[in-house]
Amino acid sequence: MKLTTEVCIVGAGPGGALLAYLLAKQNVSVTLLERHKEVAKEFRGEHLNEEGEAILKNHGLFEKVERLGLLRMESLEYWDNGKLFKLINPNPNVGHLGIHVPQAHLLTVIIEEAKKYSNFSLMTDTRVIELLKDEEGCFTGVKAIREGEEISIESNLVVGADGRFSTVRKKSGIDVTVRKHGYDLLWAKIPAPQNWEPSIKMALVDGMQLSLFTQVNGYIQIGWNIKEGSYSEIRKQPFTSFIDKLIKAFPQVKEIARLHINSWQDFVLLDVHSNYSDTWGKAGLALIGDAVHTMTPTGAFGLNSAMKDADILAAILTHETISNIDLVNCATQRKKEVEKLQAIQIEKEQNFATQFVIYS
Repeated sequence: MKLTTEVCIVGAGPGGALLAYLLAKQNVSVTLLERHKEVAKEFRGEHLNEEGEAILKNHGLFEKVERLGLLRMESLEYWDNGKLFKLINPNPNVGHLGIHVPQAHLLTVIIEEAKKYSNFSLMTDTRVIELLKDEEGCFTGVKAIREGEEISIESNLVVGADGRFSTVRKKSGIDVTVRKHGYDLLWAKIPAPQNWEPSIKMALVDGMQLSLFTQVNGYIQIGWNIKEGSYSEIRKQPFTSFIDKLIKAFPQVKEIARLHINSWQDFVLLDVHSNYSDTWGKAGLALIGDAVHTMTPTGAFGLNSAMKDADILAAILTHETISNIDLVNCATQRKKEVEKLQAIQIEKEQNFATQFVIYS
């Protein structure tokens, strides 16, 4: 099967979906590919900051997402041995310290809005296996497997929005510099105790960060930093030792944690790293989001940065510029911003323990 579109976007995460919607709205024909049968199947970052909030509001999407459900964080708290010692409240002009938005809510709104345009097409269960090129080496589309059938999609521009292990980036031969940060991350999810306020709670346990993030629908996400590569050894220990440390740090979750965390199987491991590519595209191809600048979870920049990339790229793409887009100038605007954000992440990670020095 052969298909034709002006822009083929690989990856239906927030960045890819938003770009597809904005282009469809501009009357550009766009095909959005997602390798899973359903969007939002994998865990991804789910916190909006002020920049991400502004982008959604600017495009009339925020209120629609809010109707499905989101949660504004009302405080940032630092705890030591079960006691609160530092409380940060939001700037009144902002009104929150981040917003939890379930990935499914965000993507549902964006994709449903995109579907209102006949020039938008979403193809799930579609895995890219090859990039198409012309005789001059310009990328002209993708070859993919959809529901077991091989298809070719010809396009004027291919956009890789397919995450930190981007197939598009690898197939295009674009190099990436990977930076390890010395830690991995364990996630777990538990119901919130009664009367739990929307908050982000931080503690220092064994010299590493332990966090509780309030989520929509009455849940708490636990984020436990562990030393890089240590999970195989940690799993040999009784999981109850972690529960004891969690309860010592945050006594409020004692009953809930013991009831809902029953084994190491209740945790999800994230191999933490950041990466950065000097090349954000080639002739006929562009990269956005984690595909070109993977963020660590620190500061929740990833989701927002991907949407910022999409917002900027959509603003300069027209029927006339798609085939000869100046990716160098496009990327230049973002490179300095991304470098700054990644530097902030490193600083926050390295200085986290100092938040507890004055108290102790």
